[in-house]
This record gives sequence, structure tokens and C-alpha cells, in this order.
Amino acid sequence: MSFQLSITDKLGFKQKLTKSWPHSPWVCRVGSSELGVAHPVLSLGWARMEWRTGPSTRRTISSGAGKRNRESRRPPRDGDGDDDETGAGEEASKEGDRLATPMAAPPPQQPQGGQGAGGGWAPEQFWSLLDKADRRFARVRDLPLFGRHEPDAFGKAFRAYTQLWRMQQEHRHRLLDAGLRRWQVGEIAARIAHLYYAQYQRTADTALLSEAFVFYHAVLDRAYFLDADHLAPAKHLRFLARFLLVALLLSRRSDTVPRLAADIRALLDDSKKTFQEAEYKEWKHVVQEIARFLRADSAFMNMRPLRYSYAFDPPPDTLPTVPPTIKKRGLILSDSLLCSYYHNEVKFTDVTIDVFRMLQCLEWEPCGSFALNNGYSAHDESGQNQPNLLKDLRDAALPPNPLKTVLYRPSVTHFLTVLATKCEELPSNGMMLIYLSASGEVGPSGFCPDTSEKIVNSFSKFDISSSSRTSSNEDNEPCLWLGCRETEGSNCVYPCDLIPFTRRPLFLVIDSSVSYAFKAASIHGAERGETIAMLLSPSSRSSNAGFSGDSTRHSGSQFTMFLTAPLQAFCFLIGNNGTDIDKDAYNKAEELLSMSLNEWATTLVASSSLHPVWVEVLGDPLLRRLLLRFIFCRATHSLFKLTHHKAEFLPTCMPPLPESVDAESMLSQSCVMRVASFFGAANQFSFAELTTWPDADAEDAFVTNSSSSANKEAEPETARDPNTTHSSTSF
Repeated sequence: MSFQLSITDKLGFKQKLTKSWPHSPWVCRVGSSELGVAHPVLSLGWARMEWRTGPSTRRTISSGAGKRNRESRRPPRDGDGDDDETGAGEEASKEGDRLATPMAAPPPQQPQGGQGAGGGWAPEQFWSLLDKADRRFARVRDLPLFGRHEPDAFGKAFRAYTQLWRMQQEHRHRLLDAGLRRWQVGEIAARIAHLYYAQYQRTADTALLSEAFVFYHAVLDRAYFLDADHLAPAKHLRFLARFLLVALLLSRRSDTVPRLAADIRALLDDSKKTFQEAEYKEWKHVVQEIARFLRADSAFMNMRPLRYSYAFDPPPDTLPTVPPTIKKRGLILSDSLLCSYYHNEVKFTDVTIDVFRMLQCLEWEPCGSFALNNGYSAHDESGQNQPNLLKDLRDAALPPNPLKTVLYRPSVTHFLTVLATKCEELPSNGMMLIYLSASGEVGPSGFCPDTSEKIVNSFSKFDISSSSRTSSNEDNEPCLWLGCRETEGSNCVYPCDLIPFTRRPLFLVIDSSVSYAFKAASIHGAERGETIAMLLSPSSRSSNAGFSGDSTRHSGSQFTMFLTAPLQAFCFLIGNNGTDIDKDAYNKAEELLSMSLNEWATTLVASSSLHPVWVEVLGDPLLRRLLLRFIFCRATHSLFKLTHHKAEFLPTCMPPLPESVDAESMLSQSCVMRVASFFGAANQFSFAELTTWPDADAEDAFVTNSSSSANKEAEPETARDPNTTHSSTSF
């Protein structure tokens, strides 16, 4: 079968791509020439495509900002035809500086005087518009990033920068003569990228994240800031740090992330003499944070996308569903609030490694069904300057990502303010996810023991609490410690604080040493209308792979890792750091894990004792995946010899799940056995004698000398359990 794509790109060029499905590569035809898809003229930010499967079949695909924002983000259609890249001499430096006009705002109205034709245009108009755009950008930067209603300031800022960008495109030569510098053009592009990223934070639309990457990468690739004598090094470092965060969220690990990390280190070393001592130490600390973050977010952790990917996760329409006789409300995950704080935890800027993983886990891989049978690769980074069709094409059939708000070390009043706002705006068929990852250890008055640690909170104006204690009983009540504050009230969130919000459907994930407090009657059974679904972490962590302790966590939380990257968490638990696992072996292990998760799902939907709240959870693919991975985590810890029959190492959930998926049921043992045998780690688990072992051929077993030695070091006392009938030779 032959397919044809007709593309109108950002620059206004119409092009055709043909492909003989499914084996031949895409071919781009521009005029009479055939080019590969890596031709720099292609940019899919506003691509409008016509997919032809025959003479009478045509399908139109838009790869812009998605259905939610598609109508309000039409690209300007005039003034872009002069954006030609020659790649040589002065023409390359001038023409190559031009990007397409930002798509985030509607086409601006022509100002009086006719700027398009150049008749009455004067450079003073550009400088006046630049001042106005800067003022609007400052207003947007100070706005809170939560709430479903988009402030007018966002649209005004986008329109101002759209006009500004088009003006510098159309009048570049006159502006250069009037004193425009390359670093100023780069600063405009960087602010456009920042606006895209801020809008992504509000809407969770990954198309906006991709647009931010395009503008950030253009600034870096065209070296706008390289010869900027007037640009402060701190400003350049902030640009690189923001770009690095966007690249990490888009999993651009093979080239862009290492390049940015190296550029930040080099720029800081070169600019050491220009910094004051305190400022230099702050940036030195940022460089150390980046190094720790990249070690935690290793290549093994990126073997597959953390987002819901059709290449690894089952398409939603193929998932087993509950019988039609069971009443369902059809709730979907529409909002989430993510908050994490541990002393000295792995983080970059205000994004901790746990929130970083959970944030991506609650999103859809944009390519959706296009990833099926198309050679999808999580490591393909061909789309930096050019599109990667399989990763940049957006599947219009995908549902929108749930809105997400990330809070780092908030005051309790600010946390409750954001939570109340999101619950108030929750749709009638929506469910709210609350993720809290924090320590339960606090001082006697709820304040940080180390009072020298300060917090700069952008929303301190919301903090109206008093530092006085309202009840002496709170001293002994378990709570989550959100950070260090001296004069801004309590630092702790108590389980009872969440009770007023149980009037709306909530899905609560608690990763803390005091998670058991949320299981007690203080919240469970005290709901105000909706039964809350809770996934609670163990109160203690296994000592394997550096998971023990809250103060020095080198890889992030074990429980959160099981929810977001379960196969990697399983490998770390058995003492395998993944260095000896190649792509083929990993994909095979993913298939085995998916088989186990599907068996648990089939058993759950067929159970007659399934609580109604879990029925609703199973109806949403993102929440369903979290629940199934929780079952895998619970079964793994229950059967792991070092944590076997030790309640403090076992995660729990409320309401209880059916006994058919219990941690030590025959089904759970068989599912864990399937994955453990593949890695040659079955001897690290305590299986019952009557367990039905999964069928497999000997050549499918993945047993290496390094993993065997790692297993022996991790558990020297794990001689063959007399109650275990399985051996590595029987697999």
C-alpha cells in the first residue's frame, strides 16, 4: 500500500511525502527533487497534512497544538516566504536567523501605517513594540501556573511577540542598520520559547513543549548569544538551564542534553571571574544538581518512554473492560497536583526526580497509534532541526493530557489554595490525582531542624497562616513535611487536611515513611461524599540499590519508580543496574511484564467484589496503568525474600482490592515468577510449591554472569529455599 502526505510547513512551502507501507522510508518531494525527511525545510509545528491511501481516500492531520488549542493557534500565512536557508557566507548568517512566526497567537492585525508593505514603517515602531512586549512578558512571568481559565495576559504576550517576530523578519535589513543585534533577536526567540513552556505548564499540551524546543534549539544552533558582549553570563546560563529542562522532558538524551550540560559547565568556568562569590557558588550548585539528575535519569531509565506509548502499552480500545451490568460513571483523569520534597533529594531547578517521572507518566506519547509497526525508537533524536515523523506527528485520536500543577516546597496554605482551586474547576466527569512524596520526620514544632535553610516562595502572598500551634495533639500526629519555614506557619500536611476535598473524586498517591497515617480512620471512612482511592508506599525501603533512607536518595523513590518505570525498579531491586541489558532483552522483558499486567487487569474486571472506585479507575488508561503497576510492586515486595512477610516493606491501597490479585495469590506469584526468571533472579523470591510456573523456552532466559554475581552480592544468604521448587535450569 502506498501513502502520500501533502504538507504545508511553517514556512509556507507545500511538499509531498510518499511511503510504501510499512517498510520503505518516507520520501519528500519538493518540486522535481526527492529528499529524505531530514531536509531542513520541513518543520512540523504547523504542518497540515493530507494522508492519501488511494485515489479517493484522503485524511487530514494537524500536528499543531492539539485539539484543545488548535482553533486559537493559527499561524500567520503572510510574510514567511522569504525565510530561505542558504548555509553559506553572510546570507547564511542573515537568512539562517529567521524562524517561523510563533503559532501560539492568532494572526495580528496590521498596525496603522502599513508595516507589511513597508510604506509608512519606521524602526521606531519595532523598538516601541519591543518595550510593550517586554512589559507583557513580565506580567505573564508573575502569573500562577494553575487554573483552567487562561489569563488574558497570555494571549496579549503571544500577540505582541508574534508581531515583533514578523516585523524583524520583514524588515531585517533596515533593523540591522538601525542597531538591531543578533543577541536581541535571540532574546526574542528565547522569550517565545519560554512562553510556549509556560503555556505547556498550564495546559499539559506536549505540542507546546515541542515548539519551545524548536525556538530554544534555534537560538543555540545559530549562536545568537555567542558574541553577545552585553549579555550577562547569568542570563545566558538561565537560557541554557531552561532549554535543558525542556530537552529532558522531551527525552532528547542522546545529543541535546549532554551538549547543554557541557555548555553550562564550560560557560560557568569561563565566566568565573565575572561572578560574585555567592552567585558563582549558586551556579556551581546548579551544575552539581544537573550532574546528579543525569546520573539518576540514566540511559537505562530511558529505555522506553515514561509516557503512555502505544509501542509498549496496549491501545485503550483493546483493554479489557468491566461487564456492562456494572454501573459506571465514566470518570476520567482531568487534573493532577504533584508535590515532592526531601532534604538533599535529586532535582533540577524546582523539578525533583520523582515529580519528573510522575509528570511524564501522566501524559500520552504524542505519536499515539502512529508508533505501532513503524519502527518507533525512544532514542531517535533526528527531529531537532528537522521532524521525526513518528515522534512529531500528533495522533488526533488521543485524549488531551490531564492538567498538571507542580509544587516544590510550598507553604501549606499555598498547597491548599491550589488544591481548592483545582477541585473547584474540576469537570463533572473528572477525577483529581494528588501525588505527595515527602518525609514524615519533623521537628517538635513542625519547623525545619536546620533553620539556616531558606525558601524563596513566589506565592508567599497566599500564606495567611499563623506560626502558633492550634493543638498540642498535632505534635504526635503523623504528617508530611513539605519543607523548612521559620515564620510562615506549619510545614506539614496532615491527612485530615484533605478531607474537605473528598467531595470530589480523588486519586491519592502517597510516597512517604508515614503513608500509613492516610490509611487510618482519619481520612478513610471520613470522606465527605466520594470514596478516595489511595496508593500508599511502604513505610520502609529496601536497602538494595541505594533505596534506603530519605536524605540521600541517588535514584529517586523506589515506590514512585515502580509506578512510573516498573521494569527498571524491579531490576534495581534484584541488584541489576541495567548496564548489561540491551534493547532486545529489554523489549522482551517489557513483553513479559505487559503480559503479567494484562492478566491482573483481566482478573480485576471480572471480579464481582471490585469496589466501585476501582471500577472508575480502570476506566481511565492512565490511572489503570498506575493501579496495575502498584499490584506488581506489592506482589514483588511481598515475595522478595529480604522483605517477605514484613509489613513495613509492603505498599498498601484503600479500598482493598479483590483477593484474586492479592500479593501472594497464585496469579501474582506466577506473574512475578515470569519476570524474575527472565533475569535469572527467581532464587531471590519465595514462591509457593504449588505455583504454576510460566512456560518459556530456555533460550529466552536472560542470565548473565554480571547479573548472577550482582544477585549473590545483594543477597549472600539466599541459598535455595527448601520451599521453592523452581531452579534456573528448569526455565
